Amino acid sequence: MTTTPPPTPARAGVTAPPAAPAVQPGDLVPLPVDWERALAIVAHPDDLEYGAAGAVAAWSVAGKQVAYLLATRGEAGIDGMDPEQCAKVREAEQRDSAAIVGVTSVEFLDHPDGLIEYGPRLRRDLAAAIRRHRPHLVLTFNHHDTWPGPRWNTPDHRATGRAALDAIGDAGNRHLFADLGLPPWNGVRYAAVAGSPHATHAVDITATLEVAIASLEAHRAYLDGLGPGNWMADARGLLTTMAEQAGQRFGGRPAVAFELLLT
Repeated sequence: MTTTPPPTPARAGVTAPPAAPAVQPGDLVPLPVDWERALAIVAHPDDLEYGAAGAVAAWSVAGKQVAYLLATRGEAGIDGMDPEQCAKVREAEQRDSAAIVGVTSVEFLDHPDGLIEYGPRLRRDLAAAIRRHRPHLVLTFNHHDTWPGPRWNTPDHRATGRAALDAIGDAGNRHLFADLGLPPWNGVRYAAVAGSPHATHAVDITATLEVAIASLEAHRAYLDGLGPGNWMADARGLLTTMAEQAGQRFGGRPAVAFELLLT
């Protein structure tokens, strides 16, 4: 017969550390950190800054490598600006914004803003980038029909996000897009979807929220183009609210929420 030993009495003057709070149904859990390189694939300049940049900044501080790949230059994103000029302005703003969170590699694919088409051409471009960068984590933007809301998502976000997820498998198949002349890459462990209505994981951005706000504010021409009173132009208010809302499911810590998929 076995017996359970009595609890060890606490030593005088020593207080036991508080137990970690139990994870409750609906809580977000920490995003895995057993990776070194990430490739962020989105449709437009500013997509990453509307939520995910705080996590990117935290990863940069931790010594991880993150590269950005944008399907467009956002040339149709500012109503009062000529598309050709807009593309130049938004590219420059995206590079400045990326640098704020520690990202130096920013590439643009020149698919048409507002008219991105899901299909072999887009998958080919994204698979090529995955083979070049050889990431362990692919970060993309909400590919679902709606935002947490419900608000209808845009065609560009849906097409790019879905193609990014499909391109992970494409990149690992040596028989697909073989003419690229790039070896297959099967090293992607995770796909993290920012802005998803089905978030499961989170990254603590207590130390990087201010950096995230600065990265969105770097898109000054875009924010100004939204017009006075537009809620999306309030970088500080919007990102703080988003971090607090995610934090309600993450132990009260400001956070960026992701839907995590295993690949």
